[in-house]
Amino acid sequence: MSDREFLISEILTAKAPDHGQAALKRLAEIRRERIKRPVIYVGTGSCGIVAGADKTLQATRNYLSEKNIDAETVEVGCIGLCSAEPLLDVQLPGKSRISFRNIDESLVEPVLDDIFNGIVPQDYVLGQFFNPLHQAYQGVDDIGQLPFFKHQHRIVLANCGKIDPQNIADYIARGGYQTYLKCLSNYTAEKVCDIIDESGLRGRGGGGYPTGRKWKTAHNTVSDQKYLVCNAAESDPGAFMDRAVIEGDPHALLEGIAIAAYAIGATKTYIYIMADYQQAIRHLRTAIAQMKEYGLLGYNIFKSGIDLQINVVVSPGAFVCGEETALINSIQGKRAMPMPKPPHPAVEGLFRKPTVINNVETLSNVTYILKNGPQAFNSIGTATSKGTKVFAVTGKSAVTGLIEVEMGTTLKNLVFKIAGGIKDEKQFKALQIGGPSGSCVPEQQLSLPVDYESLWEAGAIMGSGGIVVMDENTCMVDMVKFFMDFLQQESCGKCIPCREGTRRIHEILENITRRPPSETGHEVLERFKGIMQLEGLSEVIRDTSLCGLGQTAPNPLVSAMKWFRDEFEEHIFDRRCKAGVCKELRVFYIEVDKCTGCVACLRKCPTNAIVGQPRQPHFIIEDKCIGCGICYDVCKFVAITIK
Repeated sequence: MSDREFLISEILTAKAPDHGQAALKRLAEIRRERIKRPVIYVGTGSCGIVAGADKTLQATRNYLSEKNIDAETVEVGCIGLCSAEPLLDVQLPGKSRISFRNIDESLVEPVLDDIFNGIVPQDYVLGQFFNPLHQAYQGVDDIGQLPFFKHQHRIVLANCGKIDPQNIADYIARGGYQTYLKCLSNYTAEKVCDIIDESGLRGRGGGGYPTGRKWKTAHNTVSDQKYLVCNAAESDPGAFMDRAVIEGDPHALLEGIAIAAYAIGATKTYIYIMADYQQAIRHLRTAIAQMKEYGLLGYNIFKSGIDLQINVVVSPGAFVCGEETALINSIQGKRAMPMPKPPHPAVEGLFRKPTVINNVETLSNVTYILKNGPQAFNSIGTATSKGTKVFAVTGKSAVTGLIEVEMGTTLKNLVFKIAGGIKDEKQFKALQIGGPSGSCVPEQQLSLPVDYESLWEAGAIMGSGGIVVMDENTCMVDMVKFFMDFLQQESCGKCIPCREGTRRIHEILENITRRPPSETGHEVLERFKGIMQLEGLSEVIRDTSLCGLGQTAPNPLVSAMKWFRDEFEEHIFDRRCKAGVCKELRVFYIEVDKCTGCVACLRKCPTNAIVGQPRQPHFIIEDKCIGCGICYDVCKFVAITIK
């Protein structure tokens, strides 16, 4: 029996505990738990590629070829520890799989030389994956007990970084698609909807709407055609959860899509994904082709009478495409602009048919719930927010990457226990949660739990799960200006409050972070008038914008002004940026006793604002200085300071 035939029988029987020894051994071989030759895993997710993993992979293959070593190389997705990329794992026959961090192409040969000769290069070791079938390395930590992983609860990310995402056999050997076939043969569509509803799963795209309720609405709406859409149009700055899940475990998403389609009665599904996610798109298309090969897609799937098609639609990339009604317009070939609701898409959506729209993380939870029962999921989290949540942690944290925690975990534990606190021993200042239209959370609110209601009550939103950590050197005004610039550029332009309001807020912020060479009384009056309009303007945008994107657009400004009002006042009244980030507000000063007259700064100054003779102290003419900081960067004697 071929591997394909064997694995298809695995899907159909779904009785792993009753296997004979021969079948269990064969499954272990497919999962690479029993190997006869070395296996080398390289993390080639997008974050790994950016860090040089493609060169690490090529260097590994060259090494094996030159040394004439018979070994298998496997490309895996991101395990979540992005700041440790490129990651290289080695599994020798009978030994544990051991992981090494930050292995660029120059380190491949010395690391592999050591491990093949029984030496563990401690300078680069991250940890090992303990398995009762393998002999463990002495003195090497269990990777699951590292602080980054120890405090996580992985459901969606369980396989990411461990399995080959481009090999359906790897997924099926771990129980993949058994749950889908079990649903087709044992459960009615109503029963599946009931199980999801009982689990308490809520939409992970930001709104937190009960998933089971949405499915039931679509299921109970009479129509000759229904659709399921997976929203993978992830365009928040600093968010990469969907991309990593698809790159690392596409079949988990596809199985969730298949189950959801069965539950609502959809025979056609769409995955709407960012055009920039080229690797994720490739993995999806490969996985869909493999599903067809194994008979999991098409007509009358395994003689169940169920038909299913999965189509990949590439998004043009606009931020507004993430809004569900704009997404529907885009799939239909129209301009991606939001539409008023009701009717909601579950009643009348794509092509005016009932349509359920769920994001990647929501659908990736479905198989776990159906496999383990709703109580298993419902027992995790808080009273109102069940299960886990995946976050992308970026910015100034010591460790950056993807984490998955139980709902109810505090933001403080998330930043300081899992992400390792602030790098370079700086002080924590704030974090931005909820994407560009999210909110700033200061240190005094870090005790907030990851819970929809708790965050809403505190004036914050969970969003899709992007978290940007900021340290003491962050200028909050500049941060808000960045997000407002992003939002005003990404506005679809359909409604005036969002289109003009966000642009006006950005203009006002530009004014308070700029020192004009001269300012008349009229200009001063106009500037202060604009500043006084900020809060009122924010309320108007919130109350009158058409869609959720416009309604949440002022959040960064409102939250930052609430918690960091002193910084705004400092910029407005003192014309000073304490963090030294706003270039046009920086005033540079040359300390006479430190200046040697080397003329390096004078030669580099683009506005000729520095004067002085060689070997004599130099001076800066403030009226000419534009605050670019070039003189500060080139001074070797630390003679230039920022006032």
